[in-house]
Amino acid sequence: MARIFHTLDVFTTRPFEGNPLAVVLEGEGLSDAAMLTIAREFNLSETVFVQPPDDPVNSAKIRIFTPGGELPFAGHPTVGTAILLAELRAGGHLGEGVIIALEEKIGLVKVEVRRGPGQVSRAVFDLPRLSENLGIDLDVGLAARALGIDPLEIGFGAHSLSVWSAGVPYSMVPVRSLDVIRRVSVADRQAWNAAFAKAGREGAFIYTRETESPEHHVHARMFWPAAGIAEDPATGSAVAAFSGVAAAAELPEDGVHQLVIEQGFEMGRPSLIALDLEIRKGLVARAAIGGSAVRVSEGRIHA
Repeated sequence: MARIFHTLDVFTTRPFEGNPLAVVLEGEGLSDAAMLTIAREFNLSETVFVQPPDDPVNSAKIRIFTPGGELPFAGHPTVGTAILLAELRAGGHLGEGVIIALEEKIGLVKVEVRRGPGQVSRAVFDLPRLSENLGIDLDVGLAARALGIDPLEIGFGAHSLSVWSAGVPYSMVPVRSLDVIRRVSVADRQAWNAAFAKAGREGAFIYTRETESPEHHVHARMFWPAAGIAEDPATGSAVAAFSGVAAAAELPEDGVHQLVIEQGFEMGRPSLIALDLEIRKGLVARAAIGGSAVRVSEGRIHA
């Protein structure tokens, strides 16, 4: 059967930047193996399959696949799919805002989508699960060898190697400067597995306080070779996990804070992810991810 698909660029306001996403509509009837095969055919960091919701009050159920397997939650598929469904189903109401309720493996995620006059659509959603420190110790020497940098280039201030998860675990790797982060790579695959696989998934989120733009707060890169993602232009689930790092290391005052994370610049796919943190009594009480997306293509896939 021919199934309609759309591709979008997410966490950007311009086509051919941000993180590409494929969304297959009418995804019911596909086996897990078929969805994985289609994800590998698109060969993007994530492909979403839209299915009827289990609860008809919700907008849709979605399945999220990387070329390496299924994820329970991911940020750029959540943002991109919500924007696509809002534009297709309620395009005339985006000025006042539309709520798209997505059933994901992690649970129900409610996304608010808005589009102002002359603007592209923007989506914001509260994290379905707050970030937690998994308490896993990582070896600095192994991590440095995996990334092809000096161990002394890892860590700054109160930031050190750690593992955090808001549904998907990531190894958090703080580095000292933009110069360092521009040099990192999957330099040694064996060392990479040894350094990061103990997190449960061996995706590594490398970040620094130095940024390309003074208006932004964090510069990041994300590598996850086992999932078929050599490097990801924008990783909402990693930023969701990073929310815990930001609160624990920076100790922000009670109130609402927004951080803008820039990612994908080294790939020529600049992306901007907004992270909202609400701090109460020194702890994260609420966190939200926001970003824009633009539609790039549509077609039919026979599956």
